[in-house]
Amino acid sequence: MEINQIFEEAKNSIMAGDKERAEEIAKKWLSEGIDPIELLSKGFVPGINEMGNLFGCGKVFLPDLILSAEAMESAAEMCSRAIPQEKVEKKGKIVIGTIEGDIHDIGKAIVICLLRANGFEVFDLGRDVPVQAFINKALEVNADVIGSSCLLTTTMEGQRTLEQELRQQGLRDRFKTIIGGAPVTQRWADRIGADAYAEDALEGVKKIRDLILGQK
Repeated sequence: MEINQIFEEAKNSIMAGDKERAEEIAKKWLSEGIDPIELLSKGFVPGINEMGNLFGCGKVFLPDLILSAEAMESAAEMCSRAIPQEKVEKKGKIVIGTIEGDIHDIGKAIVICLLRANGFEVFDLGRDVPVQAFINKALEVNADVIGSSCLLTTTMEGQRTLEQELRQQGLRDRFKTIIGGAPVTQRWADRIGADAYAEDALEGVKKIRDLILGQK
């Protein structure tokens, strides 16, 4: 099978929300020596991105998007595990999670996988994460960056609260912050005082790299 066909197959498995198929594809082609980063970025990621676009246009519904996200998360984890860690130079520590009150983490698995592939040590707090949990984990692991995401406009305030708590606890200068999520914008980042905003996973990796390099 040609490489582009493999990528198309991976993309289609995500769009179909077929977790088992996505896992089969990842297992098969990773064992055949396909580069895990390429399989992820050229195969699985376009699938979840396309589903996100279709959802935004009202052409697919939330249950379909959730199934695709679950398939994406599993495939991304398999690709992440396949990246030779001895070849990955650790560049910084990132604490990341979805803000409290929000159980959506569509896209977070992509961000985490790409960060790990680019040499960052990532601590995933999961979904529905209280503000203080972000801070506690960042202190525990001596993180460089705290990343928070949300999908609902009603949970965006949690990102503002995180910034406020860091300031009140005298920690705002210790950690850089980056925010993301469907309703989030650069304007919102500016309003709450976050250090950076990323529209997608690839931009997130670049922004986090810039934040860490700017500290050194």
